[in-house]
Amino acid sequence: MNDTATASLASEVAALEAELRALLGERGVTSDLAAREKASIDGSHLSPVIRSKLPLGLADLVAYPATAEEIALTVGAAVRHGVPITPRGKGTGNYGQGIPMHGGLVLDMSRARTIVEVGDGFITADAGATMVALEQAANKTGQQILMYPSTAQSTIGGFLSGGSGGTGSIKHGMLHTGFALALDVVHAVPDAQLIHLEGEATEPYIHNYGTAGIIARVTVKLEPLQDWRGFFASFDDFGQALSVIREFAELEPTPRLVSADLPTLANALPSDPGIPADRASLRAILDIASVEAATALVEAAGGRVEDVRDGAQTTMKISMISYNHPIEWLQKAYPDTYFHVEVSGDALVERIDEVHAVYPGGMLHIEAQRGRPIGMIAGVYESEEQVYAGFERLAELGVGYHNPHQWFVDYQPERTAALAEQTDPAGLLNPGKLKRAAVATGSQL
Repeated sequence: MNDTATASLASEVAALEAELRALLGERGVTSDLAAREKASIDGSHLSPVIRSKLPLGLADLVAYPATAEEIALTVGAAVRHGVPITPRGKGTGNYGQGIPMHGGLVLDMSRARTIVEVGDGFITADAGATMVALEQAANKTGQQILMYPSTAQSTIGGFLSGGSGGTGSIKHGMLHTGFALALDVVHAVPDAQLIHLEGEATEPYIHNYGTAGIIARVTVKLEPLQDWRGFFASFDDFGQALSVIREFAELEPTPRLVSADLPTLANALPSDPGIPADRASLRAILDIASVEAATALVEAAGGRVEDVRDGAQTTMKISMISYNHPIEWLQKAYPDTYFHVEVSGDALVERIDEVHAVYPGGMLHIEAQRGRPIGMIAGVYESEEQVYAGFERLAELGVGYHNPHQWFVDYQPERTAALAEQTDPAGLLNPGKLKRAAVATGSQL
């Protein structure tokens, strides 16, 4: 950006700040440096590739709309001033999608957290409502949400915009398979308003990082509440845990989550008798009716059940050591050592020694899924080139992979780009995250 363009943006930001103070009140917008810095980071430090490139951007302004309607008003004001808009929930994303690479306005929606309605089979909430708040509200009516991300304090808008699946995906699949019943979205136009979409019409707005429309209000499906238990088992070696991972996915009632790891993770975690040191661990969230069958699977494989616990704290703890979270624990225990690649396929079980050998110090974290297991292989980080060189070797083994070290939309990018041409003609929505003229690469999951 040249000096003239920079000065013009600064002038428009100042005018936008004045307008937003009138719309949102004094606490609804800030240009304070500390607030702008806080709003310009996410969990991308998890990737040493991205971390080496930080900082990637700094907000000029942060707005805090408190309702879905205020989200629309804020977007419209930013468009009229030509200011880029980067949407943000709780900032728990790991890939830089919430970083304002072109400066401008960060739209922090974490205050728009009203739960509008809990009905028979559905819950409606503004985008800033946390997943744990939705689950608690649903539980009070004898229901539960279909799934939630491993970071349960993340927001529903952030989950739908940047997530893929999570706790509950064994039964219900990924986000784009019917989780959302309706969305109220906002397009980047001067007179922005809430646009209500239902059913299949919602799907193009899921997992596009807000590049083609910002999710302001959500209705998601509920199901009857189940009596969940936290299940902790351990094994002498990881191969024993792998031998039952696919069978766990087939238990009835279907588990909400099943994860397993090498002893390295148990040694990196805070002490817990359910996850003994120096042993491979398996953690699961099971319907109480399947605990007996799960116990039989573990014991037949040569393992032992360490504990069975109830309560929401237990199940949330198990979620927080699933999906990408093991890499966080490994990085805490062994700073500046590990990176990860998301992987999938039966080769994770059948060719584990070869999978581990792709990267020095390779360690698989695995998640049970129907059809094929998924997971994350952690390796000792050497260079960005080393990370990408491993992709070809994984593919040769029949392992699907997803590159977590880039921030571009890589789910249906052509469709998202085509939608954005209509919904964001000036290119103001989360600029830098959508390749409108080319397809992002690095994913074969």
